[in-house]
Amino acid sequence: MSDEANDRRAAQMQRREFLSSAAIPVAAAMAPRTLLAQGRAASAGQRVRVGLIGAGANVQTVQIPGFRRMPNCEILAVANRSLQSSQRVAAEFDIPRAYGDWRELLADADVDAVLIGTWPYMHRTITIAALESGKHVLCQARMANDAAEAHEMLAASQRYPHLVCQLVPTSTSYVVDSALQNLLEDGFIGELLSVEIQRTQRSFPNFDGELDWRHDREYSGYNVLNIGSTYESAMRWFGPGTRVMAMTKTHVPFRRDYDGQLRAALLPDHLDVLYELVNGAQVHMKFSETSGLSSGNQTWIFGSEGTVYVDGEQNISTGRRGDSQLRRFDNPEDRQAVYRVEEEFINAIRGLEEVTMATFETGVRYMEWTEAVHRSAATGAAVHLPL
Repeated sequence: MSDEANDRRAAQMQRREFLSSAAIPVAAAMAPRTLLAQGRAASAGQRVRVGLIGAGANVQTVQIPGFRRMPNCEILAVANRSLQSSQRVAAEFDIPRAYGDWRELLADADVDAVLIGTWPYMHRTITIAALESGKHVLCQARMANDAAEAHEMLAASQRYPHLVCQLVPTSTSYVVDSALQNLLEDGFIGELLSVEIQRTQRSFPNFDGELDWRHDREYSGYNVLNIGSTYESAMRWFGPGTRVMAMTKTHVPFRRDYDGQLRAALLPDHLDVLYELVNGAQVHMKFSETSGLSSGNQTWIFGSEGTVYVDGEQNISTGRRGDSQLRRFDNPEDRQAVYRVEEEFINAIRGLEEVTMATFETGVRYMEWTEAVHRSAATGAAVHLPL
């Protein structure tokens, strides 16, 4: 083998080593695997009884059907924002027990596991209390209000290794996750040089807009728009960042609360983030809900030998050195990841597979990055990761 061929082979091996060690796997979203979770042997027929803490739109349309597709999995109880709302949800979805307070649900000895479907500000408190009550935990994203709370949740999960802890991962990139990982690992682009990710709404600013929980720091913490979920997807492809710089802007400084009163919106509605990867490549992300008639969502991945483009419909196009234009990349449906979070969670409780998407460790990483964005925007300085 020639020296040139040896150099190419060594470079490819280094690239694969970097990507395989840094990127987060999407195996959990693919076809079920028969794995032993945390050394626990259990029967596939083991009955698992789930309690819902918070039962908003996502829980009703996604998690409830997901649990009910699992054999021998029963949704036993629900605790929503009030006893009345809990009773409404229980009646609509034929759930046997309704509680007016989440603490009452955790005290129910018949509940084996809980889904936490509240806003981020309650995730840490309920997660720790659930673990202390001996319940397995599936928690909605975003993981917590800030990195400190995320670390507390992770530490609590480590105190109870016999209990399964999982976050609901972002599914917005499932269609392209496997294809992008394969293209990168196979060296299609050569050396990864830079990435451009745009996640923008196409609407103009709504200066009489509603102050919902996503704009309220009390309920959402440092979570802004969809920065955490986008970074979670990016970690699957490229691994975590090492240094973050950010600028933010609030174009709609006041919004109307649930009583119709104008209140200050403390979370930005437009931001730019630049961060560095382990290999020195730079990733630029732009987020906005005030970019009227913008080109919307898109992702560009630039390498020394090739380029990958993902459009707003999640179609993939690729090109290599010497090409004059991009060409559509075949991404057949049977090779795409699929949403199966509730299945993975219940299987992990039964000891049939391990949780890989998304672990509390993954959540800590995206919460640290989210807080690094906030700190950099506030100070004008670069913030290094991990915090």
